[in-house]
Amino acid sequence: MSKPTTMLHPAVLEASHIALSYGHAGRATNVVLRDFSLQLKAGEVVAVLGPSGVGKSSLLRVLAGLQTPDNGGVRVHGESLRGPHPRVGLVFQDPCLLPWLTLEQNVGFGLDFRHQPVLDAKTRRERVRDAITEVDLQHALGHYPSELSGGMAQRVALARCLARQPEILLLDEPFSALDEITRGDMQTLLQQITARHKTAAVLVTHDIDEALVLADRIVLLGGQPGGLIGEWRIEQPHPRDAVAAELTRVRVEIVQALREARRAGSPPAELQRAVA
Repeated sequence: MSKPTTMLHPAVLEASHIALSYGHAGRATNVVLRDFSLQLKAGEVVAVLGPSGVGKSSLLRVLAGLQTPDNGGVRVHGESLRGPHPRVGLVFQDPCLLPWLTLEQNVGFGLDFRHQPVLDAKTRRERVRDAITEVDLQHALGHYPSELSGGMAQRVALARCLARQPEILLLDEPFSALDEITRGDMQTLLQQITARHKTAAVLVTHDIDEALVLADRIVLLGGQPGGLIGEWRIEQPHPRDAVAAELTRVRVEIVQALREARRAGSPPAELQRAVA
């Protein structure tokens, strides 16, 4: 049954008609986003799927306030985003840990960013310890990055964001370099964190199954850079199994939409699906 996407609560983040191009000498030669809009409510997880080169990572940089779009804009709680925001956290595929700092010091490093509010020593320490406990690494406070596994390092990167108490998490393929078991553990952890704190999240991934397991909505880009192929709402409760019958049907639809877009060279008519 098809039904439109609706917002039951005010958006915590709203991107409107985003356009972005790269070029030389003032000429736009590479369009990466075109007229893209997105609304995100508290606790909602939106997965952005699509092949390489369609603007997924560029979209996250715009949503994080790290890049100014050519057209359109981003609002956080109704206020225009004009740079990095203290309540917007960004997690990359590479944990980007500083090798000379301990695990605890790496988690606290994000609290020193210029746009972050100044905290007293007690509050700062509590935030860091709480974030480390959230990702279950309290046994490794004094470890250095060279002593951590890939999964542990990614947990540290997530904790570094959580210490800032973000209302919005932006994640750029954060689990793609992990083995299957560790990746599944990290997906479960992310789902638990967003549910517990009502944290909104935008997850960029190439993995359709990961999107099906984690997302409340899936946005599919492709055909042409920044072009919207389709959008699906996933209403099955957590925890989910990616091989469940309804999710398998949506997976097939997404793959078919990607194939059609590749053959046509441009997005087919917008698709919207609701999964009960």
